[in-house]
Amino acid sequence: MHRHGYVGRKFGRERDQRRALIKGLATSLVLNGKIETTLPKAKELVRYIEKLITKAKKGDLANRRRVIAGLSTEAAAYKLFDVIAPQLTKRTSGHVRVERTELRVGDGTQMATISFVDEINSTPVETKTKEVKA
Repeated sequence: MHRHGYVGRKFGRERDQRRALIKGLATSLVLNGKIETTLPKAKELVRYIEKLITKAKKGDLANRRRVIAGLSTEAAAYKLFDVIAPQLTKRTSGHVRVERTELRVGDGTQMATISFVDEINSTPVETKTKEVKA
């Protein structure tokens, strides 16, 4: 069987299960700032979360709705928009890093830690708003 045209990893799951897995991993990464998972899942999560961060940095209504749909909870989406995305403006890509850790004891699977490259402060960044004089 050929591999041409096949994009992404299957993880031995069906499509809806795969989507739920990636959404859950992305939500946990946004809420916690750092998670540990298997290396293939971390590599697949990088592809997913980079696109969400790019949409969050644009910040318009349509992209806000796409990010809310791409994460499991609205709280994670709001944190991505209000706290994380304004702090990642100096980069165009490469917002997260994957570092290999130890092998898992049970089955010897390579584990990895995925985290944001820049230090993320937990306080929301104030955005500049124009005041309208009446």
